[in-house]
Amino acid sequence: MAPPTIQKFESEEQVAVALAIYILHLSAKFIAANGSFSVVLSGGTLIDTLRKLTEPPYVNSIEWSKWLIFFLDERVVPLDHPDSNYKLAYDGFLSKVPIPKSNIYPIKEKLSPEEAAAEYEQRLKHLVANNTLKTSPTTGFAKFDLMLVGMGPEGHVASLFCWHFQRFEKKKWVTYITDSPKPPPNRITFTFPLINSASEIAMVVTGEDAADAVKVALGKHANDYYPLPVQKVSPEGSLTWFLDKEATSEL
Repeated sequence: MAPPTIQKFESEEQVAVALAIYILHLSAKFIAANGSFSVVLSGGTLIDTLRKLTEPPYVNSIEWSKWLIFFLDERVVPLDHPDSNYKLAYDGFLSKVPIPKSNIYPIKEKLSPEEAAAEYEQRLKHLVANNTLKTSPTTGFAKFDLMLVGMGPEGHVASLFCWHFQRFEKKKWVTYITDSPKPPPNRITFTFPLINSASEIAMVVTGEDAADAVKVALGKHANDYYPLPVQKVSPEGSLTWFLDKEATSEL
């Protein structure tokens, strides 16, 4: 992987504009090359930071029918539950753009965390087998075009937390936890080998509560300590950080 690109902005509003331009260009690039654009969404504040894509000029400049939407992690709750990442993404983004419903891949409801993770992994493998998704020639995992990743205040990404063994998973594409430190406890999550098989990853981090973890991940002593989960993000393609002034206040 090439060194990450670190983009710092004065405000979250500027991050939102820069992110929209970045995604617009990638969408056009991958659709021209492959006929589709596979995008993985996180939960949290990221969805709100995508808001510019739902507004002119961006919303009218994207071939939404070519997008394929997946979820980096998900809470094992009904899709209409307030804790659902799918509901968050639908309410804040997906309901405002014309992506076909058949191109959106939420988790299957009414399964245990273990069953939900296994079912989602099998669905991804089926999409690889029928060439809907590309395969990484390096890892053999699915190769998504773009992952939009947020970071928790203690440096976790997806539902891969500092003290959970799932962050070390090497074989599974999707795993699960039943003891998330933040409710709800039951979740499924992409693993690092799947995350790092991506062509492009945007690490979107805003707000003062992320400043300490940003300092650890990107500061001059970043390699002096046991790595935070966010420091394990290392895609085959490019990693671009989108940071506002508050998130970089400790650098």
